[in-house]
Amino acid sequence: MTPAATTDVTSVVVRLKLSLLRNGLRQSTERQTVYIVTAVVVLIVSVLQMLGMIALRGNTHAASVAVPLALVLAVGWAVMPLFFPGGDETLDPTRLVMLPLRPRPLVRALLVASLVGVGPVFTLCLLVGSVIAVAHGFVAYVVSVVGVVLALLVCVALARAVATANTRLLTSRKGRDLAVLSGLVIAIGAQVVNFGAQKLGSGGLGQLDGPAEVLRWVPPASAIGAVDSASEGSYGVALLQLALSAAALAGLIGLWTRHLTRLMASPDGSTLPSAEGAARERASTGLARLLPPGRTGTVMERSLRYVWRDPKTKAAWVTSLAIGLIVPVFNAVQGTGSIYFSCFAAGMLGVQMYNQFGQDTSAFWMVATTISSTRDAYVELRARALALLVITLPYATLVTVLTTALVDDWPKLPEVLGLSFALLGAMLATGAWTSARFPYSIPSEGYKNVAPGQSGLAAAAVVGGMVSAALLCAPVIALTIWANVSRDGEQWSRLLLPVGAVYGAVVTVAGLRLAAPRTARQLPEILLAVSKG
Repeated sequence: MTPAATTDVTSVVVRLKLSLLRNGLRQSTERQTVYIVTAVVVLIVSVLQMLGMIALRGNTHAASVAVPLALVLAVGWAVMPLFFPGGDETLDPTRLVMLPLRPRPLVRALLVASLVGVGPVFTLCLLVGSVIAVAHGFVAYVVSVVGVVLALLVCVALARAVATANTRLLTSRKGRDLAVLSGLVIAIGAQVVNFGAQKLGSGGLGQLDGPAEVLRWVPPASAIGAVDSASEGSYGVALLQLALSAAALAGLIGLWTRHLTRLMASPDGSTLPSAEGAARERASTGLARLLPPGRTGTVMERSLRYVWRDPKTKAAWVTSLAIGLIVPVFNAVQGTGSIYFSCFAAGMLGVQMYNQFGQDTSAFWMVATTISSTRDAYVELRARALALLVITLPYATLVTVLTTALVDDWPKLPEVLGLSFALLGAMLATGAWTSARFPYSIPSEGYKNVAPGQSGLAAAAVVGGMVSAALLCAPVIALTIWANVSRDGEQWSRLLLPVGAVYGAVVTVAGLRLAAPRTARQLPEILLAVSKG
């Protein structure tokens, strides 16, 4: 293909991306508003970040901040396509497989098109601010121009290589399941950033000097490190660091081209019959052998499969598991935690018992046909609670033990475990009752967790249930307080573990028996409520 033809392909792909963006914004005023507001906010944040980096100019540790920042940007570019594949229509090169295009010109065209957007502008602002902070002298400014270009291209090429290598995954059901975990990554990342900021605030930027000396040889951070080396007069070192970034860019483009060629020349394996897939389906019944026989085991297996296969259920569970661990552990690591924060794990997972029938959506009618008596309803609710306990009990215990180890408060472990088990039992009881009293629908599509018009119902179910659970835990909470303030309380604190476990079990059974008659009587109303939306 001639250079002129390559230029034509590049301009066509760039115009294609702009057309996709323009046509997408024309679909609704709401989408236009969201995009404009997002672009303005990102631009403001980018400028502020750039000014913040420029303010470090002359600081002894400016390079120690600028070099790791480039690597953080690269990591962000690498993971974002996995969690937000729908953010850029051109991330799916399978849309172009029927066109008479060769991989190499297409790679160049897509690389140029990738520079159009809010993300590249944000990255460019931070890179420009970084090089201004560390550049001193004419040679350093010349190196900074090359460094910024190389760092930006490495980030974009890395994102494209990752997206192309995982295109089949991103367009499959498992890929959509992966996308729902983006909130989890953001939550954990926010806690890590918060923890790092606190450490830097207490110890100063000098703590970054050691890591920066290593990272300045890792592309694309090496491109920013080259600017600092040129400022210090180490021109040979600067040239070597630029060469590292250039080599990384060439390697990423080669990897991208290879994956793109394979993607455009090979059939989609997801549309072909797979003997391995059939074998996995036959072997998947192994879970049933570990569960009780009869209806209890069947319902437990169905509930556990929902957790693994349904994207929204999986997202809710993973988020609860992560937050239940992050809150006590990060507070303990920061020195501001308490062993009682570990009860957060039981509380977060106990919420999954709420709106049990709404999680089935319109498929609940199949369950409703098997419930003809209070006994059937009780067994159904009991099995769902047991399925939740299979995950929740060991997890809550693990989080409590881990938090105890971090705060080094082992004498209180039995009482906190007992309090966690009591809280879990109370939430199972109130969750079963509110599932029958306040059922609401969860839309199968989109990101909403409540159908339109049912927000008040959902709030009443969750908030009311949690308040009721706290009241049900009042006896165990009172015993815990007494054990801590009484002179002889330390001797009795060990009994709080069996007391809390027995109390939680009794409350759970009572809640299930209270909810079963209402469930059996109001099946038509429950079915109607969970089928909306």
